[in-house]
Amino acid sequence: MAHQHSSGGGYEAFAATAAEYGVDVRRVSPEEAEAAIEGAVDQPAVGALLPWDGVALPAAVTTDPTPAELSAATTGVTAASLAIADYGSVVLRADEHGSEPISLFTDHHVAVLHEDDIVPDMPAAFDWFGETLRESRDSAIIATGPSATADMGALVQGAHGPKTVEVLVVA
Repeated sequence: MAHQHSSGGGYEAFAATAAEYGVDVRRVSPEEAEAAIEGAVDQPAVGALLPWDGVALPAAVTTDPTPAELSAATTGVTAASLAIADYGSVVLRADEHGSEPISLFTDHHVAVLHEDDIVPDMPAAFDWFGETLRESRDSAIIATGPSATADMGALVQGAHGPKTVEVLVVA
């Protein structure tokens, strides 16, 4: 995967904003990534293959899960295509590896992001959307923190997606 973005201090801004939504963001080297993912998951775990050379999922994370494995999983691990520092959001593309359901149907989502894919703001994200999604005709979700709703009065987390989110930024 080509990295077209320069972080320009984006990691610190992204991590600070994401923390406001209860998201734990940690920077890891490519060599540390597999162990960091293993430490972040609660079993059973499912995941989508990561698109970067030298960054792999631990063997204990089931890839290409069946619907039953997805339903039983506690943790889902996916790549994030982009992060938007001003919003503390990650962009999750629908892909052939099942990233969308893996990120939405588990209680704990671990997003793995390359530091070069942090953009400062929504205009920069829309530039990326225009270039990338126009060519591929794919779709993407912009996710900010754990799922939450107040439709029934009190705030409930995990109603439409994960209850907890963690982001590992590969630097």
